[in-house]
Amino acid sequence: MGDEPGVALVAVGGYGRRELCPYSDLDVVLVHRSRDEGAVKAVAERVWYPVWDAGVALDHSVRTVREALAVAATDLKAALGLLDARLVAGDAALADELAVQARDQWHKRATSFHAGLRAAVDDRHGAFGDVAFLLEPELKEGRGGLRDVHALRALAGSIDSEVEAAAEVLLRARVELHRRAGRAQDRLALQEQDGVAASLGYADADALMAAVAAAGRLIAWHSDDTWRRVPTPVGRARRRQMGADRPLGPGLSLSQGEVVLSTDADIAGDPSLPWRAGAVWASTGASISRDALDRMAALSPGPEGVWPRVLRDAVVALFGAGAAAVPVFETLDQKGLVARTLPEWSSVRSRPQRNAYHRFTVDRHLVETAANAAAHLRDVGRPDLLLLGAWLHDIGKGFPGRDHTDVGMELVAEIGARMGFPPEDVDVLVAMVRHHLLLPDVATRRDLDDPATIEAVAGAVGTDEVLGLLAALTVADSEATGPAAWGGWKAGLVDELVARVRMRLAGQQPIEPAATLLDRHADLVVARELAVLVDAPHLVVVAPDRPGLFSRVAGTLALHGLNVREAQAASSEDGMAVESFMVEPAFGREPDWDRVRGDISLALTGRLSVEARLAARIRDYAPMAGRAAAAAPALPRVLFDNGASNTATVVEVRAPDAIGVLYRITRALADCDLDVRTAKVSTLGHEVVDAFYVRDSAGAKVVDGQHLAEVERAVLAELGR
Repeated sequence: MGDEPGVALVAVGGYGRRELCPYSDLDVVLVHRSRDEGAVKAVAERVWYPVWDAGVALDHSVRTVREALAVAATDLKAALGLLDARLVAGDAALADELAVQARDQWHKRATSFHAGLRAAVDDRHGAFGDVAFLLEPELKEGRGGLRDVHALRALAGSIDSEVEAAAEVLLRARVELHRRAGRAQDRLALQEQDGVAASLGYADADALMAAVAAAGRLIAWHSDDTWRRVPTPVGRARRRQMGADRPLGPGLSLSQGEVVLSTDADIAGDPSLPWRAGAVWASTGASISRDALDRMAALSPGPEGVWPRVLRDAVVALFGAGAAAVPVFETLDQKGLVARTLPEWSSVRSRPQRNAYHRFTVDRHLVETAANAAAHLRDVGRPDLLLLGAWLHDIGKGFPGRDHTDVGMELVAEIGARMGFPPEDVDVLVAMVRHHLLLPDVATRRDLDDPATIEAVAGAVGTDEVLGLLAALTVADSEATGPAAWGGWKAGLVDELVARVRMRLAGQQPIEPAATLLDRHADLVVARELAVLVDAPHLVVVAPDRPGLFSRVAGTLALHGLNVREAQAASSEDGMAVESFMVEPAFGREPDWDRVRGDISLALTGRLSVEARLAARIRDYAPMAGRAAAAAPALPRVLFDNGASNTATVVEVRAPDAIGVLYRITRALADCDLDVRTAKVSTLGHEVVDAFYVRDSAGAKVVDGQHLAEVERAVLAELGR
């Protein structure tokens, strides 16, 4: 094109910003003044065809300045693209005219443009989730992604240098992701993370994802903060409702709907000031002013020695606000005020947990847990210990190489004393860290009818106070972990366990177990016939006892897409077995229960090959299994516990989740002449943790070391098939 007057090739969008990735589209507008459509068309063809011939995706249009502005007036995407207009070739004055008028139009119509932009931002966030917290973040469209940076530029005209640096982290990752994928791909998939990390010079994928998380959090915070300060009718009405300016405690005041520093604020001498300001924000909705934030970030000290009581109370008050505390805490964290108060926080900040079981980074998980715990303050005698224990229960994950619970106990012993708690309260905080997984683990992996189970938990928790705190922490922690960590089944088991342990601690008689399986189905046992009963989600099988009976039923259920959550089995003296299963559809769809009944009958009478059918199902579903759900596959492990029950050996198996895992494990147990009496089955994202109460052929515990070694060998061999 050269410098041909009256025609300009203008780059817009990412091309205009010079932020192209290898497989990005070229977004251009051919702007002209000419009324000779033929001449303009000829110019356009000389530009477009070479680009198309090169195989480059091209998003193009041909317009006059007036036409381009008219489109932008009603098309938010076009309006945003023109804000980044840049001359590529041709008439520079014409390109400048378009750019200047596009920006003028944006500012004149700011109210309507901002409303549309805000709606688009909210829609993206809802559709793509957070860059900072997802296992496989969407670098462009996600909350805290590159689109949010573009929106910030549109709102403010420019962005802070720290946002520029964060955007560069995401852009470099996106460029490398395009290179490796050989196509336009913006979701940083798990299988690509190691390669992207190596190409960009990170120590490993964890380091890459920590950098991505930190960048996404910073961008998201700046986005939230900027939108919070954009004037809206709703915001102005809310400020009017807050009434006149008034003091909010030492050093703080309310002014024009914001928390500000009063003239007598002792910023450099009061470490509680940021936390008290945050507690006011969380409880009233009046955000901290930018000036107050910046001044506290520059001058607020960390506590020296033991915390003043007012600081501890402020932290408790902030978390006591519940969900409203999360964005407030994020603001304090972005300004460096959290690590200044609690130096150990730096070790968990933006630390990834690269498996599908956890939806948050370690630090965000801790904050979410503390916020969730606020819903249970009336259920415990010490709300302050609940909130702070919830905040710190996984703090040991910031120090890899050792068990995070052991490290966390050491850290919390120091932190609790530094917070000013007496030794007996510090002991409770340490117990919360030590046992934060006790209740869900026992509830889902041990037989609650076995007195030894209740005795062991009662001995571990020691007091009803600790039991109550752990019960509340279990709910808050599980809900903050992810959808796979909590549900009605687990909640019911934990409630039952807590009730039984509470009775044991109070010296009351234990709850009597329900009637046995044999008693409940005595008529079918006496009839000595095969029967399959369905009362979804429960299923009962009565059949002549035989080796491998449990595994055949489990395998048939897997064929029908049913996951077993819990199972029990019993055998009569005359050779009949009763097995009870609680199941749930793996894909949310109820099966054809008549077919389930029929196939179980066929399997138990040797007329259905469970092994061959499962192998075919695995082949059929393997291509649809999707991406890996963890950074490293779970290695199968077999653990034995002869102290958990007075009558059976507990075999606990951890393995990668897959079709037919329960079938394979129980088939191996049957091959070793073990009878499964009770099974508890849990799926933790990418991993299953199954516990089996077993007895040998004589009806006794398995105590022979060689026999146990063979059981382990058999289970691992089956899982390796």
